[in-house]
Amino acid sequence: MTNFKFQKEKIKRKKTKQIRIGHVTVGGEAPIRVQSMTKTHTSNISETVAQIKRLEKIGCEIIRVAVPDMDSVHALKEIKRQIKIPLIADIHFDYKLAIKSIEQCVDGLRINPGNIGERNKIIEILKVAREREIPIRIGVNSGSLEKSLLKKYGYASAEAMVESAINHIKLFEDFGFTLIKISLKAPDVWRTIKAYRMLSKKVDYPLHLGVTEAGTQFSGTIKSSIAIGTLLMEGIGDTIRVSLTAPPEEEVRVGWEILKSLGLRERGPLIVSCPTCGRLEIDNFTEIVLEIEKKLSHIKKPLHLAIMGCVVNGPGEAKDADFGVACGRGVGIFFKNGKFYKRVKESEIIQEFIKEVERMVEN
Repeated sequence: MTNFKFQKEKIKRKKTKQIRIGHVTVGGEAPIRVQSMTKTHTSNISETVAQIKRLEKIGCEIIRVAVPDMDSVHALKEIKRQIKIPLIADIHFDYKLAIKSIEQCVDGLRINPGNIGERNKIIEILKVAREREIPIRIGVNSGSLEKSLLKKYGYASAEAMVESAINHIKLFEDFGFTLIKISLKAPDVWRTIKAYRMLSKKVDYPLHLGVTEAGTQFSGTIKSSIAIGTLLMEGIGDTIRVSLTAPPEEEVRVGWEILKSLGLRERGPLIVSCPTCGRLEIDNFTEIVLEIEKKLSHIKKPLHLAIMGCVVNGPGEAKDADFGVACGRGVGIFFKNGKFYKRVKESEIIQEFIKEVERMVEN
């Protein structure tokens, strides 16, 4: 069973260096990883751990937490003890917080070269990270670029972002530190794509993709899907984070849907459903689709499912799926692996669909 049995072209990924963040590999031939960031106060250990555990269940593979103060630093070791996925400390401004976070046994750092400060402060971070073999993401953001680069280019252009990254890569390499991951994030699609394309031609370190401050769940999902999806189709990118003004669970779900739609990862059902029109002959079709999707969200096995509302494309799409239903007037006609399976009443569609899919998974 596969979501992509009709896909003929396979995306050829650029081969990058591989690093290890905790027990998770990133880059090289490792799968493209889905990650997110907590939206709790890190110093609140119970809330932070609870959120991370929810994210673990739906496929988050790496989690990042904000570390703005020493209270947050002191919470890191206990948070890490209670979770299963690698923990990354997100550091801005104060290099001492980065050093203390490493001492609390985090699996990785993210630092912003635009606001960490002088070269000697970064070197101090590198000394400790190299000693403990802790990878660092050089996280360039258009909103916090170095003043010298803003003056040189006039604004936070893609070229300025790439130069910032290159400067810091050179600093890291001169110190003998190569456990590097890089991101170049802007809040708009074109600048983000251009920056990653440019940098990908210059370095072979793993790249973390994302659109920063992408927006609400609706608009942010669209922008992130276009930018991340375009780059992934070009073979660029080793890990992704969808940044939304929404619960982090939505970030992870969107991230997985992007990867699934491109055939790059498989996790859980891929549901095909019709948009409905005047030919619809069944009541509450939208509610049926949403209820089935919700009740099958716990399934990790990749399945191609179809829920169709009329006789035009319904039978064909349902036959193409691992399991599907074509709805007619008061009935649902089920197809399994391309063959007619059975007919049920409209009132039984949800219950029977879920039961049959769960039975397929068990078998």
